[in-house]
Amino acid sequence: MKARPDYASASPGGLRAMLALNAFVENCGLEHSLLELIKIRASQINGCAYCLDMHTIDARTAGETEQRIFLLDAWREAPFYSDRERAALAWTEAVTLVSETHVPDDVYEEARRHFSEEELVNLTWAVVVINGWNRVAVSFRAEPGKYAGRQQ
Repeated sequence: MKARPDYASASPGGLRAMLALNAFVENCGLEHSLLELIKIRASQINGCAYCLDMHTIDARTAGETEQRIFLLDAWREAPFYSDRERAALAWTEAVTLVSETHVPDDVYEEARRHFSEEELVNLTWAVVVINGWNRVAVSFRAEPGKYAGRQQ
């Protein structure tokens, strides 16, 4: 495979901008366990092996169970997720697949039942940032297995 650019060194300003949005999301008040679930789910949809590796490591380090991680792709059929998590996962899927779903009203209404206006906008920023990371990692072939894990 032909080598692709190192996006971090090729565009440090772009990386700084993504890191700033990422930092906002990490500190926006949404539960970190919820943020990890949506990062994993969006990365599953986008087929981003690097981000799946990273966020499953981070989720496990933060105390997430392997059972919930393993069944995330089938969250609708699995009884292990709260109503709030289900609403966030449905929102994540609809926003990630926006060209197909156009984020339906029923998904919005269910999300609004579980999230304040500010939380829903912040949840959307979280989906935006993981989709951005997925697109960068897939495009430039970030290699899974190189992530050491977040320090607790």
